[in-house]
Amino acid sequence: MSSNDISAPQSPSGAPAPSDSPFHSEPTSRDEAPQYVLPLVVHIEKTDPPARTDALRTAARAVLVMLSDERSVGEGEWAQVMRDWQDARIRKVVRRARGAEWRKASALPGITVTGESAEVRVFPPVPLDGWPKELAKLQVSGTDLDDPEPPAAPDPSGPVLWLNPDLDMSAGKEMAQAGHGAQLAWWELSDTERKEWREAGFPLSVATPDATRWAELTMSGLPVVRDAGFTEIAPGSCTVVADHPALRR
Repeated sequence: MSSNDISAPQSPSGAPAPSDSPFHSEPTSRDEAPQYVLPLVVHIEKTDPPARTDALRTAARAVLVMLSDERSVGEGEWAQVMRDWQDARIRKVVRRARGAEWRKASALPGITVTGESAEVRVFPPVPLDGWPKELAKLQVSGTDLDDPEPPAAPDPSGPVLWLNPDLDMSAGKEMAQAGHGAQLAWWELSDTERKEWREAGFPLSVATPDATRWAELTMSGLPVVRDAGFTEIAPGSCTVVADHPALRR
């Protein structure tokens, strides 16, 4: 899988229109705009890899932390590149690092978010062909993680990212999709709701429903991530439903 293969979430209608995002700032279409990618690096040591579900949660929280960081908004040092990224396809790529690789990646400007067992560092968006060398050399493959025990049931009173039960994705692919889902929820919330979520530390659950519940969720009006289909799954596949209490109408 190449570095530009994870593509953007789209609106529930599937149309990649500029109106998908309240943060879209340019009148050009997403495909015509310069393309950027949000890099995420997951820390995976051979002897102590993170649990899969925690890695997904942590990746989603990392995206939210980046979106809400003061450097990403207004006149912040990352604000322009964040706007450029959101004006184009909302690409995310997850790579893995261990040992010296992780230490070198951690020295680059970015934010490390820690879960129960997972560490994910998120970086400001970079051009598709302009990755820092410390990140470009990292592997995309090899992020096949497992849960050593069944994950706890999701908290129904809080945000939940629901995964399509019919798709078989690598952990890295699912981490990117979870990040897409979190971003769609963020876009849909009011300023007050975003502030409350951020101040709470971005709590969220990740879970896989049964087929009946999945069908209900995709028809519920909640934000749905549809994948461009460059890798692993068919184009237009619904991967994640972003469920947040404020969006349950």
